[in-house]
Amino acid sequence: MSKKILIADDNALVRKLLRIMLEGQRGWQICAEATNGSEAILKAQESKPDAVILDFAMPLLDGLDAAREITRTLPSVPILLFTLYDSPEMTLAAKEAGVSRVLPKTASGLPLIQAVRDLLAANSPA
Repeated sequence: MSKKILIADDNALVRKLLRIMLEGQRGWQICAEATNGSEAILKAQESKPDAVILDFAMPLLDGLDAAREITRTLPSVPILLFTLYDSPEMTLAAKEAGVSRVLPKTASGLPLIQAVRDLLAANSPA
């Protein structure tokens, strides 16, 4: 059974590149895309993904606010914050918001795939 991943980023090119990269992995599918934090929450509740990738800087609700709400309603779904704003303070705030892992956008490609693989593995029943 394939693993469903939700991507939320306000940049269409980033969403497209993430989709191409992630769907290139066997057994992974992008179940939904969102362009802002509010849409991410709705689409997460509708699609019940196995993992969520959130941008931090999005319109309406930022990634941390979206993470708080997704964690509240879907507590078992791991969240990766994929952001340009990489700092120890951001990582701490993200963890407090329910984010499982923070990855800087400069670490795309293999580090991103490995981070998603780790989240999905940690969330799989033994």
